Amino acid sequence: MSTISLSLDEIFDLAKKTLLANGCDDETASILSDLIMKAERDGSLSHGLFRLPAYVTGLKSGKINGKGKPEVKKISPSLIKVLGNNCLAPVVLSKGIPELVKAAKENGVAVLAINNSHHMAAMWPETEMIAEQGLVAFACTSYKPAVAPAGATKPLFGTNPISFAWPRPGKTPVVYDMATASMAMGEVQVAKREGHKVPLGTGLTKDGKDTTDPGEIADGGVLLPFGGYKGSGIAMMVELLAGALVGDNFSYETAAKDNNDGGPPSGGEFILAISPDKLSGNDWDKHSNEFFDKMKSMDGVRLPGERRHKNRLDKGPRNINEELVNKIKSLS
Repeated sequence: MSTISLSLDEIFDLAKKTLLANGCDDETASILSDLIMKAERDGSLSHGLFRLPAYVTGLKSGKINGKGKPEVKKISPSLIKVLGNNCLAPVVLSKGIPELVKAAKENGVAVLAINNSHHMAAMWPETEMIAEQGLVAFACTSYKPAVAPAGATKPLFGTNPISFAWPRPGKTPVVYDMATASMAMGEVQVAKREGHKVPLGTGLTKDGKDTTDPGEIADGGVLLPFGGYKGSGIAMMVELLAGALVGDNFSYETAAKDNNDGGPPSGGEFILAISPDKLSGNDWDKHSNEFFDKMKSMDGVRLPGERRHKNRLDKGPRNINEELVNKIKSLS
C-alpha cells in the first residue's frame, strides 16, 4: 500500500475543501473537518478521511443537508432534545452537548436525545468532550442492519456502537468506544482495502458461512455481535435507547427509509451525562484514580483511550493511503 505524508493542517484543509465543494456551509465543513483531522491524529483511521467519500455521497444525493441548522428543545430541566434536520451529527452535537453539560451540572444527571441526524464518526469525541467538563458520559447510536442477532445469519442490528467516558481532572479522561459488533464495519472495510484478513467470528458470508475474508463480510455478508448472546443483548439495548426511547428509528426502519446512496443514514442518538460531584461527593476522583492505578499495575493492562491520547501528542504528519487521497481530491 502506497501512502502520502500529510500534516494535520493539510488533512483538515483537504477535508474542508472537499466538503465546501459539495454543498456544506463553512460551519458544517469546519466542524466535520476538525473531527476527521482529529480521528487521523489519534489513529482512528476507520473514522477519518476514510469516511469522507461517503459523506460526500450523502451530500450530493441531497440526503444530508450541509447547510442545515439543528433545533435545540428543552423538554425539562434534565431532558434535552435536538432535532437534527438532516444535519451531520457533529454539527448537532456542537449545539446539544453544551446544553447537556449545563443541565447535568445543575441537576446531577441529564439526557440528550438526538433525532434525524447523520452519524458516521467515532463516538469517543462526544463522550470525551463531556468528560472533560467533569462529567461521566455514556452514548450510543444505531445504524442500518449489518449485524445478525446471536443464533441468526441475517442482519437486524446496526453495528450499534457505545462509548463511555470517565472524567479525570488534570488528566486525560478514560474513554472507550466500541461497536457491539465483533468489529466495526469501517474496520472491516479498511481490512478489505488493505488486503488483511479478519479474525474468525467477525462475520459470515452471504450464505451464512464463517469467513476470515473481510470482502465476503462487507459485500453482502453479515457481521456477528461480540461475545455471542452478551453482545447481542447490548446491541438490542442500543436499538431501544437510540431508537424507541429518543423517538427515532430502529435500524431496520432506518434502512427502509434510506436512499442507499452509501452515505450515512438518518437516525437517533442517546447521550447520558452524570455529575460525580453531586452523586458521589468530593473524593470520587481520588477513589477512582486508586482503582485506575491498580489496573495499570497489572502487566499488559492499559487504560481505555491511552493509545489514542498518546498518538495525540505527536503533532507531526500522518501517512495516508495515497489512493484514498487521490479519490478525495477528485471529489472537489
